[in-house]
Amino acid sequence: MKVKVEKKILTANEEFAEKNRSIFIKNKILCLNMISSPGSGKTAILVRTIKQLKGKLGIGVIEGDVQTDLDARRISSARAPVVQINTRGGCHLSAEQVNLALKKLPLKKIGCVVIENVGNLVCPSVFELGEDAKIAVLSVAEGDEKAAKYPEIFIRAKVLLINKIDLFDAGAAIDFNIKRAEKHVRKLNRHIEIFPISARTGQGFANWCRWLLESSKK
Repeated sequence: MKVKVEKKILTANEEFAEKNRSIFIKNKILCLNMISSPGSGKTAILVRTIKQLKGKLGIGVIEGDVQTDLDARRISSARAPVVQINTRGGCHLSAEQVNLALKKLPLKKIGCVVIENVGNLVCPSVFELGEDAKIAVLSVAEGDEKAAKYPEIFIRAKVLLINKIDLFDAGAAIDFNIKRAEKHVRKLNRHIEIFPISARTGQGFANWCRWLLESSKK
């Protein structure tokens, strides 16, 4: 019975995911589903990305959090349209929630929608939201073995952003080896794009923003 219930939930979710895909195609919008553990720096990455691409690519954001609108306020301060979704304990966003949020975004004025999913490496990876690509975020403070321990998101993602590399320059005692982390990820997904970045300093953002601009034109 548990399997049947799970299939029913996923089927209902996929129906809304298809509706969302149709909306993105109709409006020629690139949609990215950003997934990571809590505290990896997703919101900070989005704020810098929005500012760096101002005048080049309009970005709208759907913010997923268990509680509060703190991250949505940060996005709004960067002068980007944002819709907050609070899951009230849910560990991921659903395609239906995203569908409702899309009705509140100025779709005619933006070229990209980024869904910042709830901080969780497991549940969000298997629930399709209608996105063109999943973006995994890993911070150097988390350890370089995350892909081996939580493989699903790294298998499905088109891009991995390795954030907070400025901690290396600051001399922080971080037990993280980028080459080792990349090796774990490439074993799962040899086609994934990997960008080491710092949302604090802007290191590596030129490559990430270039990928984003090129993808929005396809």
